[in-house]
Amino acid sequence: MNVAILMGRLTADPELRHTTSGIAVTSFSIAVDRYTKAGEEKKVDFINIVAWRHTAEFVANYFRKGQLVAIEGSIQARKYQDKEGNNRTAFEVVANNVHFAEAKRDNGGSGYTPATQQPASPTSFANTDGSEFAELSVDDDLPF
Repeated sequence: MNVAILMGRLTADPELRHTTSGIAVTSFSIAVDRYTKAGEEKKVDFINIVAWRHTAEFVANYFRKGQLVAIEGSIQARKYQDKEGNNRTAFEVVANNVHFAEAKRDNGGSGYTPATQQPASPTSFANTDGSEFAELSVDDDLPF
């Protein structure tokens, strides 16, 4: 089974292109944090993504550099020869679905605040005084 699910930030604005037969395609990369041990410096992998047809148009129209995206697709290997005639293999993820992975912000639709600002904190239910909740006695049956 070949299924890849990734979440990361776009490293550049996606650009829509078309093949000679008119099929929409966009290639872009995302920066994906790699899990590290506590105290170690954070590591980042840059993953190449390609999207075709309607998915390519959707990505090019609605996503911008810095946005957090979730991608579902499959890993594909391509063989080619470089300028010196050496055989090379390129790996990329062919996106089947691309999703917004963070809330829309008020800064023109981008889900990312520029590096000069701190990212807005996500909505949290931990910031409540508890007045919206009722105490349950341990003798009562739970309502579910």
